[in-house]
Amino acid sequence: MVNRLSADKSGNVRNILLVVATLIASVTFQAGVNPPGGVWQKGDCAGRAIYAFDSAAYYVFLISNTLALATSMHVIISITYKSLFHLEIVIATISMIVTYGSAIFAVTPHEMRFQYAIAAFAVPFIMQCLIQLFNVLVFKNDHKSDPKNGNNE
Repeated sequence: MVNRLSADKSGNVRNILLVVATLIASVTFQAGVNPPGGVWQKGDCAGRAIYAFDSAAYYVFLISNTLALATSMHVIISITYKSLFHLEIVIATISMIVTYGSAIFAVTPHEMRFQYAIAAFAVPFIMQCLIQLFNVLVFKNDHKSDPKNGNNE
């Protein structure tokens, strides 16, 4: 009974995380495609985000929004790993990333730097790699000095 309860609880947590991550991905994607304040409708700046003309505030928005989108997509990919349609989810996620990138590129003035958004997008994936590397190094060393295995190094 306890094992079944733990399995059900784990499945519920997984489902809740998936719903929350999907909601965050939807909201952040929409915010990137339709930036706060809209876009200029006329003149030389037509099609550019109005908010982008306060560059400091727009950088904060762009970096935070991109980081939230990347993190939620990373969670979705991680949770659905080894599921039936994982490849399709990865393809849809990559397509969504390309769409998001092209949308923010289209509405952001050309003088703004995209390196910050690219770096923000990479953060969750880099963090996961560093965590995995840390785990391998720590547990590898713990395993060597584990007296249960007859190792006393």
